Amino acid sequence: MGEKTRPIFLNLLQIRQPVPALSSIGHRISGVILFLLLPLSIYVLELSLESEQGFAQAVAICAALPMRLLAIAALVLFAHHLFNGIRFLLMDLEWGMEKHVAVKTAWSVIAADLLVFLITAGVLL
Repeated sequence: MGEKTRPIFLNLLQIRQPVPALSSIGHRISGVILFLLLPLSIYVLELSLESEQGFAQAVAICAALPMRLLAIAALVLFAHHLFNGIRFLLMDLEWGMEKHVAVKTAWSVIAADLLVFLITAGVLL
C-alpha cells in the first residue's frame, strides 16, 4: 500500500487562494458583518424618528468620528457585497465562468470597492 501525503494540519493563512476565491470569501464575510450591523442601524433610525431630541441625538451619534469610520466600513462592505452579488448572479447565468473572466471580474469588484472607499472617505471624513 502506498502512503498518501496529506497535510497534518491545515493553516488557512498559509494557503494562497486565487483572487476569485478571496472575493467569494469576502462576499460571505461582508454579508455576515452587514447582518451584525443591522441592530445598530435600526437603533439609530428608530432614535431619529421618535422625536426632535431623538433626531438630534442620532445626528450627534452619526457625527462622531468612530461612527463615521464605521459608516465608511459599512458602505464599503455593502458595495463589495452588492458588486460581488451581481457577479455571482451573472455567473448563475453562465457568464464569466471561464477562469480568465472570473479573475477579471473579481479584480473589477475589488477595484470598485476601492473606488467606493475613496469616495465615501472623501465625503465622510
